[in-house]
Amino acid sequence: MTGAGLGPSFDPDRIAALRARLGKPVGAPGPSTPPAAGGFAAIKQLWLRAGVLIVGFVGVLYGVEGVDHAVGGQLDHAGIEPRRADGLTGILFAPLLHGGWGHLIGNTLPVLVLGFLVLLAGIGRGLAATAIIWLGAGLGVWLTGATGSTHIGASSLVFGWLTFLISRGWFARNPGQIVLGLVVLALYGSLLWGVLPGQPGISWQGHLFGALSGLLASWVLSGDARRNRRGNRAGIGASPR
Repeated sequence: MTGAGLGPSFDPDRIAALRARLGKPVGAPGPSTPPAAGGFAAIKQLWLRAGVLIVGFVGVLYGVEGVDHAVGGQLDHAGIEPRRADGLTGILFAPLLHGGWGHLIGNTLPVLVLGFLVLLAGIGRGLAATAIIWLGAGLGVWLTGATGSTHIGASSLVFGWLTFLISRGWFARNPGQIVLGLVVLALYGSLLWGVLPGQPGISWQGHLFGALSGLLASWVLSGDARRNRRGNRAGIGASPR
């Protein structure tokens, strides 16, 4: 006869026999990792994975620019061409393309720093934010860019990552993220002037819609935190029966 509520598959005698065969006394705890050590290992793994991913992405950017240089800049024609049907494919390729080594070098440090910080939010969350920014910025440029122009460069991602990092703590009401956002704002906030029309040849549309897409990504990806906060408020406000 089995113990009540444990189901027919629970057999204490079989478990005792199995432990005896394995040389372990009944009830002896198995090996475990101390909670602090496990948490440190998880953080270390996250940092390592984020670092490898963002350095790998920058490596791809340099590889693409090397090929583009070798073919005389022909790859740059694969950028976003506003309101042209065949220019829609440029949404997928534009952040990988740059107008020369100077353009790419100027984007490298912000890509490394901001991309790494976004991935530290969690690899899946960081990649989801990047996808929202990549597609949102590209679509905005395609809809509003100047006719006959071609838009390329990873700066749309830079602006999106920047606003994502600045705003996600406020949406989630997370003090640590708010502090990080303020630090990022202090270091890179001056870049946000780039969302305004200015220097010819600079895709301010890419900057603007990258920044707006970063705000959208932070709002979408903080949904769980907002729902939990509303649930907690409802629980506190509910009167006991």
